[in-house]
Amino acid sequence: MTTNQELSSEMQQSLGPVLGRIPSGVFILTAGDGQGNTTGMLASWVMQASFNPPMVTVAVNQSRYLNQWFKDSSNLVLNLVGENQMDFLKQYGKGFEPDEPAFEGIETILSESGLPVLTTAIGFMEGSIVNSISAGDHHIYLVEISRGELSATDELPAPMVHIRKNGFNY
Repeated sequence: MTTNQELSSEMQQSLGPVLGRIPSGVFILTAGDGQGNTTGMLASWVMQASFNPPMVTVAVNQSRYLNQWFKDSSNLVLNLVGENQMDFLKQYGKGFEPDEPAFEGIETILSESGLPVLTTAIGFMEGSIVNSISAGDHHIYLVEISRGELSATDELPAPMVHIRKNGFNY
């Protein structure tokens, strides 16, 4: 297997634009540390993995402290962002330190597992991590979905889709 460090500059230049064009949805992942602290992060590498039971995969950069939180608490919420909800990108794009408040100015309710759900998102899915694997510079979590709802809004926006210029960075 070839790692990113072993890729030639020519390979990165030819492969990067193709990888970057793989479309992905935009989500705000909310999670807790199992001790009452919660946070949120922008997540775009989310993909359905199973019909029955319903499962998704979520990729999280290895440098994120959330990886430690996922060892201590296995629940998370994925809030689906609409194409007109740029305020979520501004709020969550920079990331948060463990002690920084992530939900100031954002209307939330608590999920069944006690995690924030963003009430103005298109909808949400709540689930538990059932497995994980290291994948280069990311960890991939397999999440079994236990609950989900669309917003009660009459007219839902289309989901936001993220397409990158280069597949070797966000």
